[in-house]
Amino acid sequence: MEQFFAQHHWLIGASWLLMLAWLLPWKGVALWKSARNHHLKWFIAILILNTFAILDIFYIFAIARRAEKRKLLEENLNE
Repeated sequence: MEQFFAQHHWLIGASWLLMLAWLLPWKGVALWKSARNHHLKWFIAILILNTFAILDIFYIFAIARRAEKRKLLEENLNE
């Protein structure tokens, strides 16, 4: 295994770039949505925990979506 990586050391750099290309957009969107929705506990969890975007994707599609729907309903009721 060590020989493989010694001969193909560029794979390590490429792997890091692929991981960053996957993680950063998800983390950015999740942090932005949690801050906008005033979800401090979620913001801290997403910021600190590295779950390879699983927690970020869950927040975006489950928690944030629910909060945004609730906010729209409240705005419609207030009109």
